[in-house]
Amino acid sequence: MALRATRTPGPKYQELGLWDDDSLPTLLARAIRDNADDLAIVDRSVQLTYRDLGAEVDRLAAQLRSLGVAKGDVVLAQLPNWWEAVVLLQAVVRLGAVINPVVTIYREAELAFIVDQASPTVVVVPDRFRGHDHVAMVGRVLDDRPTGARPTVLVARPERPLPSWATALWANRIRGPGARRPDGAVEHSEMEQTCADDIALLLYTSGTTAAPKGVLHSHQTLIYECRSIVELFGLDGRAAIFMPSPLTHITGFLYGMILPTLLGTSCVLMDVWEPEDAARLIEEHRCTFSVAATPFLSGLTGVYERRGESSALAHFACGGADVPPDLVRRATSVLDADVVRIYGSSEMPTYSSGRPGDSLRTKAETDGYPIGTAAGRLAEATAGVGELLVDGPELFLGYLDPALNADAFTDDGYFRTGDLACFDDEGFVTIMGRVKDIIIRKGEKISAREIEDLLYRHPDVAEVAVIAVPDPEFGERACAVVVPAPSAHPTLDELCRYLDTFRVARQKYPEVLELVNELPRNTAGKVQKFVLRERFVASRP
Repeated sequence: MALRATRTPGPKYQELGLWDDDSLPTLLARAIRDNADDLAIVDRSVQLTYRDLGAEVDRLAAQLRSLGVAKGDVVLAQLPNWWEAVVLLQAVVRLGAVINPVVTIYREAELAFIVDQASPTVVVVPDRFRGHDHVAMVGRVLDDRPTGARPTVLVARPERPLPSWATALWANRIRGPGARRPDGAVEHSEMEQTCADDIALLLYTSGTTAAPKGVLHSHQTLIYECRSIVELFGLDGRAAIFMPSPLTHITGFLYGMILPTLLGTSCVLMDVWEPEDAARLIEEHRCTFSVAATPFLSGLTGVYERRGESSALAHFACGGADVPPDLVRRATSVLDADVVRIYGSSEMPTYSSGRPGDSLRTKAETDGYPIGTAAGRLAEATAGVGELLVDGPELFLGYLDPALNADAFTDDGYFRTGDLACFDDEGFVTIMGRVKDIIIRKGEKISAREIEDLLYRHPDVAEVAVIAVPDPEFGERACAVVVPAPSAHPTLDELCRYLDTFRVARQKYPEVLELVNELPRNTAGKVQKFVLRERFVASRP
């Protein structure tokens, strides 16, 4: 069954001229026409121009059509940041079908959940990636499904003979730069036309507290989002993009695959994060723009700090996870770039962002100003802090499971983000944590985020997460889970004495300290605090 929006905001965005008739295939056709010989994708040894990209999209669209992919069908893609992922996206939407990116760290349980709910016509996986056998995994998942319901499996970059039920993705024939269009490729004009209001993306939330939810976006919501980013940062065709964020996450999907095509510029992909290599790619290709989570910004800043050099980057928008204010200040100085905090989600890709002209204090200490025509308000605010409700032209068009929409939206169409926020007198928003990320100690509500930002500044703390842990007397206490800096051994007393210097209420101090080697994170880079809480409870008698 063809996927359709499960809710609609009505005609208001067309009437306001915020949505138009452009679709993702329209953007690609325009980029090929205007920038045919310009570089489109850099993926290690493979470099594709827009002419090359168009030729490969033609070929793959023909293969998908031969496999029965039709308008509204779902194509599941569990691919790393490889050039094949970009080609696959464009080929799928060329047919009016829906791309369903799935992060490469998902295993049988998550993949089976998505396959059962999304019912893809085709599943595309790598042969192996980072030591994991994806072909064997998808085989085990599909063995549990009825034969008639099994999707076709295509394998990118096969390294060995494939089982009879899998077929090599033709695109792996490319071995270097400048591959050209093969004879017999299907012409663009032969492909089924795509409408701007069609569903283009089915993306499952990475979820920190619940089962993943299938988020539906149309061509219009995705393109509006990218245009708002272009306007916000003043980007043009000279803005080479560096993308280490997974293309299977909303950040990588938007700014690694759609934004470059909208601008007719190049995107440098990185499939396995390594800070030194990232800095090399940025300088080699003179990348000027990136959007990525806190670990990426922290890693890059460390490399350039050690080198004593500034970067080619002009803008780095950091979001997807908590961004310590001191990291923004340090990165701004070290990288010699405009570093801002940016806030959004799979459902509302960007609600707010720091702006190039904002003060460093505002960029470091707030999550910016609502972008474009995005609207927001607080629900059930206490002392100026409440749940953030948002609306805008980039807001998703409902969950695949429509039963989830009732709790997700207000009666007037605002999305309940689940995040606590406050606004200052100038309208800048600061995210204070999740609605459920509040420690209630003897009836007093304590913001975990406030204490995290202070502890992060301690020289012995590399990373920190503050969680609520059960207490029979007080209800909950604050537990600081700390990744120590190299060779450091912070104690609870030392950290509390450090908090004394900030003159905050002692009731907010952590009363338990756990030292760990790393914090569990989801694919967006957000710390999975529910995992920390489960570990804490399991470790106590």
